[in-house]
Order: sequence, then C-alpha cells, then structure tokens
Amino acid sequence: MTSLADDPTAAALLAAMPCYPVPPQGRSPAIEALRAAQVGHGFAVGHDGVMLILRRPWLALDARVTPPIAAYLPYGSAGPPRAELRCGLIPRDLVDRIVRHLRAGLPNETAAFILWNQATREFALEFPIIDEATPSRLVYRPPILPPDWHLVCDVHSHGRGPAFFSATDDADDAHATKISLVFGRLDSPNGPVTASRLCAGGMFLPLPRSPFSKRSS
Repeated sequence: MTSLADDPTAAALLAAMPCYPVPPQGRSPAIEALRAAQVGHGFAVGHDGVMLILRRPWLALDARVTPPIAAYLPYGSAGPPRAELRCGLIPRDLVDRIVRHLRAGLPNETAAFILWNQATREFALEFPIIDEATPSRLVYRPPILPPDWHLVCDVHSHGRGPAFFSATDDADDAHATKISLVFGRLDSPNGPVTASRLCAGGMFLPLPRSPFSKRSS
C-alpha cells in the first residue's frame, strides 16, 4: 500500500491520529481496535458523517464532527454518538466539598480538580496551587499526576459573578480531555449556578447528562 506521507514526522502524526473509512458491510478491525483501546483517538468516516472516536481510561467518547457528507461515499454508517464515563459517576460529596471550598475563597475566584485512579477506581479531590486570585481573575497550576491517576474534572469559580466560559477558559481547554465546570453566584441563598462542558478533540461538547451521582458515597 502506498504510504500516506513521505515525511516521517507527518507519517507519525497521521498514525497517531488515524482516519478510517467505514466498510459498507462486515467489520472494521481497525475501528473496533480503536473503540476498544484504553487510550487513543482517531476518526471514522461514514456516509453519515465523520465521527471522532476518543478513548481515555476514564472516558469512552464517539462524537460527530460533521453532518452527513453530501458527496456519494460507498461507506457504511459511522454509528451513533456515545459518551460513557468509564470511571463511573462522580460521588456527590465531592461536589459538596468543592462548593464549600469555592465559597470559602470569596470574594476571589478559586479552583479544584477531581481525579480518578484507574487501578483502585477511587476518586480524589485536589486543590491547586494558586498563583493569582482576585474577584475577576484566577491563575492556577494543573496537577502533576502520579501513575494511574487521571484528571477528570477541572473546576473553577467566578465568585459572585455569573457562570460562563471566558475566552481564557477556551484557550486553556482547547487541547485538553476533561470535564470543565464553572461555579458562579456562590453568595446566592438559592445556591450557586454552574456552566459545564466536555472538552475533547479540540471541541467543547455539552454534557449529555450529569456526571455526578445523586447521592453521596
């Protein structure tokens, strides 16, 4: 088979982010291997559009990148979208602890991380080193993860302000795979408001459902 690229760097890049046509019948071992992987990402091209297939130890995601392609393609279907937390639902008590921490930081913004260990299947909460915190600005450091630990949620607050994702948030999240959460109105007697999204493949996707359990662990 002719190589897709004659430059070794380009060939390595294409191998790291492969793109597979979906056969019109039968199986695709390459696509099945990508979907079964612990870690990996690539694209499946079907007559009904292009699908991002992304796998992390804590996440299995199949997300549509394009609508159905207008040109005739002798390909099969890329399949339905999928978003599954391989780690399971996040314990509700971690959210309660995060909200208390964010409120304790008022009037300034602050942050927290939810981590997951794939060996023990335990969740943990980590509060980052804060380099700068004001009511409208926050600079904090991402965690240095030991073996088997993965960042699942990146959480920060907007203090007494509304919950939204800023241009700075967009730049920080552009190349990450994580759930991103913003809490705002932390001084409200009606409870805080939140904004949430799944960051994956350079896209910001709405969460199809709450990632948190209904009860504390």
